[in-house]
Amino acid sequence: MRAYVLNRYGDASAMRSQDVPEPVPGDGDVLIRVRAAGLNPLDYKVREGRMRLLNRLDLPMVAGSELSGVIEETGAGVTRFAVGDRVFARVDKRRLGAFAPFVVVDETLVAKMPTSLDFADAAGLPLAGLTALQALRDELTVTAGDRVFISGGAGGVGTLAIQLAVWMGARVATTASPCGEELVRSLGAETVVDYRTQRFKDLLRDYDGAIDLTGGQDLMDSFAILKRGARTVSVAGVPDATTARLDLDVGPLVTAALWAATTRVRREARRNGVGYRYMFMHPSGADLDLLADLVDQGKLRTVTDQVFPFEQITEAFTYLERGRAKGKVVVQM
Repeated sequence: MRAYVLNRYGDASAMRSQDVPEPVPGDGDVLIRVRAAGLNPLDYKVREGRMRLLNRLDLPMVAGSELSGVIEETGAGVTRFAVGDRVFARVDKRRLGAFAPFVVVDETLVAKMPTSLDFADAAGLPLAGLTALQALRDELTVTAGDRVFISGGAGGVGTLAIQLAVWMGARVATTASPCGEELVRSLGAETVVDYRTQRFKDLLRDYDGAIDLTGGQDLMDSFAILKRGARTVSVAGVPDATTARLDLDVGPLVTAALWAATTRVRREARRNGVGYRYMFMHPSGADLDLLADLVDQGKLRTVTDQVFPFEQITEAFTYLERGRAKGKVVVQM
């Protein structure tokens, strides 16, 4: 089969289309015929080698983190799915494999697709949806009446995080460009700051939590708008030692290096009396079931910026890396 393969770490040429063997499901696995796959900034960060200290991959391997498709075959012991089921998944971080006609995934990471979505829209939901859900529910423990700040609200994670926060009863502030303001307001954002002309730290105060999706100075500024004792959860900053200890299988040297690398961030958070946590999303079929239910109930909608044919996946990555997409970029088989 023809797949998009990560052969080495580096620039865009490190991934290319080539022939690979069709995968075979093992015990507890399902073989999925991929109908569409979502592209994410994580994919090119992995390609560039930014994650190699934290997630060592056995290269070369088929790239790709999320997909929608149809169950083609089930391995021994599979009980949750049958051949022909329409499903979606965020694949195992060490196996990857979504950018191919077929992929093998552990059944615990798979869920049935929302019945109201087509394959393209469903393919862009798993990674961003799980990230948003787990940040709000598990890390910030958002409850009704909270005020939550989300940087970069018009992106893939941001569009879902806004809606999930509103579903949890929170009031949301976010940043967006003028061309993204209408979108984020339609999703439920109450306050929108134009990041091109304003600094949100000059306008916002006493928020109960923040999700940092943009990193850099936005991460540092988020500490200034929080109530004392509140927390910023980031997926765009530098992983901290707590993340290394709780979420990653890394040794003490890497943990110590992350501790040193986050010194400035931790110092700024401490100066403002707030907490900081870098979050790695955990693939979960159960959480995908929840997201699918919310979509089918009309409480969560996907935002797809553009769909490319799989044969144009290189062009799709070029488009994604420009950083202008509103919602998700998807390739369709």
